[in-house]
Amino acid sequence: MDHTMTSSVIKQWDQEMLLKILNKIQDVVLVIDSNTTIVYANEAYAKILGVPIQKVLGRKLSDIEPEAAVIRALHTGMASTGRDYIKSLGLDVVGHVFPLLDGDRIIGSVAIFNNITEIVQLTSELQRTKGVADYLKEQLNQVEPLPLSFKEYIGQNSRLKETLHLAAKVAKTDSTILILGESGVGKEVLAKAIHHASRRKDKPLIKVNCAAIPGQLLESELFGFEEGSFTGAKKGGKLGKFELAHEGTIFLDEIGDMSLAMQAKLLRVLQEKEIERIGGTKSIKVDFRVIAATNKDLAGMVKAGSFRQDLYYRLNIVPLVLPPLRERKDDIGAIAHHFLRRFSKELGYELILSPQAEWVLHGHDWPGNIRELQNVLEHAGIVCGGPIIEPQHLPGYLLPSNPGKQVPANIYNLKAAVSRLEKELITAALAHNNNNRTQAIKALGISRRTFYEKLRQYNISIDN
Repeated sequence: MDHTMTSSVIKQWDQEMLLKILNKIQDVVLVIDSNTTIVYANEAYAKILGVPIQKVLGRKLSDIEPEAAVIRALHTGMASTGRDYIKSLGLDVVGHVFPLLDGDRIIGSVAIFNNITEIVQLTSELQRTKGVADYLKEQLNQVEPLPLSFKEYIGQNSRLKETLHLAAKVAKTDSTILILGESGVGKEVLAKAIHHASRRKDKPLIKVNCAAIPGQLLESELFGFEEGSFTGAKKGGKLGKFELAHEGTIFLDEIGDMSLAMQAKLLRVLQEKEIERIGGTKSIKVDFRVIAATNKDLAGMVKAGSFRQDLYYRLNIVPLVLPPLRERKDDIGAIAHHFLRRFSKELGYELILSPQAEWVLHGHDWPGNIRELQNVLEHAGIVCGGPIIEPQHLPGYLLPSNPGKQVPANIYNLKAAVSRLEKELITAALAHNNNNRTQAIKALGISRRTFYEKLRQYNISIDN
């Protein structure tokens, strides 16, 4: 049954009754004809909008508010419900608009709405207050930002981040540091980051690989020698690594491979801060900071008698443990993206991991850690010859031999793949820009609002 009514078919007493009813309604009721002329406004119009009814009756709404929802209802013949904004009055309103029909002909339209400007303002103020509260909370929970030298470390793994923050704190001191971790986890990278974040950053960082130098040569390498001190000694003698590291840092890598005899000599140097060249007769004062690293269990070696206990305690003042890659697989995607970006520049085309290839990477235990991942991706980038790295481009030993461990069928799930990629790109962008939000947002090409929504969505934390 059609209940639509127009003034041409309503008796006078019915019209008066209708107007009384409309004037009792607490919401604004506005009626326009087919030319957008305002033909009716109830008493709530003046009360809520603050405009006398006589001032608007007979005027064209298209001249006052050309984008009004009630005009759209007139033109489209479609009813709608929702929020609108009255530009001429600067008010936010919410309500319902619908066309008036005479048969199939649109003869006008009606708007029933109320002013929600105060509610919108309160909501905006609440959001602002919450934003300030969130910001203050973030500031209170803020940990010391990592120095720029730590940007080589990519990922959100909690264990790694704890180690990096401890490293950043101790970098400002001259304390001896012992870096523990398997081969390939990035011990040398961390040593460089610590040095470049220290007060000695403008002085040399001298590396000595204790495992690569034969025992009989390690002493001359560390302490130097005088001319003629032994057969084959270089004319004029040679400065040792400790002298070269004067006022800087000496990095003793693979210190667990040092002989007990050399350990005793090293302990003396650490205690006295002076060295004596082979064949020399005088002590030389040196100012250095020691960072040692090993992939061995020094505590176990102390118990076994193969590492000096006094040297162990001298080195183990601030131990930093780097977790293996198999214990931080959540970072594989971001680390892979970092390496692929570097290889892309070298190869001249962009490299992207397919979902299947990424699945294979996540399934591997990575005994060679990050160094192994880097080599695998470099291999795949060369073999694939194009932008997409598929499983067959990876070294054969990574591919599952067990039929039950084949690539799952749902690996092509677009939503999951997009989410994975988004998280990896955001993590990589933050790492590349040393957790600078503004620079990361610019690099990602997204709005600040979207950026923070994604951080919450993927539970990505930022340290500064």
